[in-house]
Amino acid sequence: MMGVSSPRAIGNGKVDSKAKYHSVDVAEEGEDDEAFAGRRRKSPESHGKTYIASFSLHPHRCSLPHFQPRRSQDVGVMSGAILFIQKDLHITEVEEEVLVGCLSIISLLGSLAGGRTSDAVGRKWTMALAAIIFQIGAAIMALAPSFPVLMMGRLLAGVGIGFGVMIAPVYIAEISPAAARGSLTSFPEIFINLGILLGYISNYAFSGFSEHVNWRIMLGVGILPSVFIGFALFVIPESPRWLVMQKRAEEARSVLSKIIEDEGEVERRLAEIEKAAGAATANKWEEKAVWKELLSPSPSLRRMLIVGCGIQCFQQITGIDATVYYSPTIFRDAGIKSDSELLAATIAVGVTKTCFILVAIFLIDRVGRKPLLYASTMGMTLCLFLLGVALSLNHHGTGLISPAAGIGLAIVAVCGNVAFFSVGIGPICWVLSTEIFPLRLRAQASALGAVGNRVSSGLVAMSFLSVSRAITVAGTFFIFSAISALSVAFVFYCVPETKGKSLEQIEELFQASREGQNEEVELQDAEHLLQE
Repeated sequence: MMGVSSPRAIGNGKVDSKAKYHSVDVAEEGEDDEAFAGRRRKSPESHGKTYIASFSLHPHRCSLPHFQPRRSQDVGVMSGAILFIQKDLHITEVEEEVLVGCLSIISLLGSLAGGRTSDAVGRKWTMALAAIIFQIGAAIMALAPSFPVLMMGRLLAGVGIGFGVMIAPVYIAEISPAAARGSLTSFPEIFINLGILLGYISNYAFSGFSEHVNWRIMLGVGILPSVFIGFALFVIPESPRWLVMQKRAEEARSVLSKIIEDEGEVERRLAEIEKAAGAATANKWEEKAVWKELLSPSPSLRRMLIVGCGIQCFQQITGIDATVYYSPTIFRDAGIKSDSELLAATIAVGVTKTCFILVAIFLIDRVGRKPLLYASTMGMTLCLFLLGVALSLNHHGTGLISPAAGIGLAIVAVCGNVAFFSVGIGPICWVLSTEIFPLRLRAQASALGAVGNRVSSGLVAMSFLSVSRAITVAGTFFIFSAISALSVAFVFYCVPETKGKSLEQIEELFQASREGQNEEVELQDAEHLLQE
């Protein structure tokens, strides 16, 4: 608040006298851990966390998570449906790669348009547009009589997905209190993993139908979650930060009052948002100016872009979509023969992925972003290497392990890989990409990160079969393991800890950071984590 001397967060979670307001998210000078934890429990932000989580849990109240099952169910469904599409439409291996991977590539158009659209019509109605586009595409795919028509529906669905993957985390980040932002921004990952699991289950359930019908049912089921969108749009609130940017401060205050019980805290948060929005207006942040700033970034913005776009790309180039999309191919290479057994094995992958995202949701605001990223990237590196070893032993028939043991090792390695992905880089990638950018650039910068994510996903999905044919499936996973090892170094050198900091404090962290200061901040963050 203006005229109030209040603390500013520094690297260890403590505060100094330069901050804009006193925050319950950080410890006071001289406050011990027990007192800090007690103040956090009594914080009005706990009410906000419950309020926001209710939108995520109630099927008629939240449109946001339903973007995630549609996108992820497509991933799960397509991994099994492609087995039957090949037989029904007689597509080639190249057409299979294009069909699987094009959705990620084309979704970049939606991601790029999503930033501008969300600033123009709001975060909420951008989600509505994404839902409508996806529904039309899914219906076309389910009714497609030929490969070209199937591709048309797939491309249209990809545009809708691009809108969704850009706007969903932005919306949650802007409506969440800092103390709960990590877990709430990660919350849609539960629905992503549930969508993948449901896709795997529906593949297994419908595989007994004729080859002309089963894959159409699998793809058509993806339309159902969108039914909830119509109900949700009349209930969920608009982002208070977007409302302030549109000079609708009273509406923003109303939304904040539902998130935070304490009226004084509501006013402090509103003043903080208005200050950020005022700075954005003073800088004339119309569309051209925003993109000009992003393309000619200052040193602090350049670091934000490296972190945001880099973590998005690493999330995909470590091969998670190849593992999920082509899990039947991987398990067939490991030695499983029948289609039903292949689809049953994928269910184990889906269950593992879903269970471990719950671990991430629980830990992300307790342990912090970086420790989970370290565990995730290191664990993925090991599991990808073990998967390469298992497939290599089976491919060369060395006799060192039995066929059953080879299959078991491959399944354990795949399940381990998706578990470590879900506990770290999977959800945290989206948390970081929405936390680190200033308000005036957040939508467009997040869109850039989503574009990098989707392009990386598409390139992996569209090249996996060809690369595997050239160097074997085992060789491909050895490459993924090496890339995952590089992601460990990226996290160590580039990614800051943002746990417990408000979005505006994170922006100040990047603006104030220099090489020496950044090292001090990282050291203090590590010490604070050890104390906790």
